[in-house]
Amino acid sequence: MTGIQIGFANNKKKFYERAAILALITIFYNIVEGVVSVYFGLEDETFALFGFGLDSFVEVASGIGIWHMIRRIRQNGSERPDQFEKTALRVTGSGFYVLTAGLGATAIVNLVQGHKPETTFWGIVVSLISIVAMWFLIRAKVKVGKELNSAAILADAACTRACLHLSIVLLVASVGYEITGIGGIDAVGTMVIAWLCFREGKEAFEKAASDSFACACGGACKEEKSN
Repeated sequence: MTGIQIGFANNKKKFYERAAILALITIFYNIVEGVVSVYFGLEDETFALFGFGLDSFVEVASGIGIWHMIRRIRQNGSERPDQFEKTALRVTGSGFYVLTAGLGATAIVNLVQGHKPETTFWGIVVSLISIVAMWFLIRAKVKVGKELNSAAILADAACTRACLHLSIVLLVASVGYEITGIGGIDAVGTMVIAWLCFREGKEAFEKAASDSFACACGGACKEEKSN
């Protein structure tokens, strides 16, 4: 093996290690975000924040599948999902569908009853932190995905972008309520989060049924590849 080949192999190994670290960061970040969001969502009776927190817990299952995928790719180079990853995707998709039903029903009841949160201050705080964190994770994952020419890692970056969209929805709903005091804004934000959860669930099942990690995410994968 020539010096150039050794250097290339070492460089590739470095980026796979970085990809694994990013996957672990995503998992642990979502656990912390989920605990904080669910706690303050219940405490302040803001169901947009509560639903956002539950979404974070579902994302953990997806993150574990991605981490396993990266370990497998490092070992044999294949980007076709194995049975563990397909199962993780089905579990994730089922979780998103259950979450969609629960959040949708809660949002409708709260809208009819005119429910108002105590405050959406923590929704603003959590969403701002999440937007910054997701932005950095997206950039890092796209860089690693391009360096490795990995469609699977780029697909993961695109799905992190979907999490960014959820954070933006939470921010808009939380700021909207703080400014206007209209309780229906929190309910509408909850509905939008439920709809985005449905999209993520549908995408997870599509991935599980295919032989690739091609990501639907509203065409986000194409955006990541072209950037």
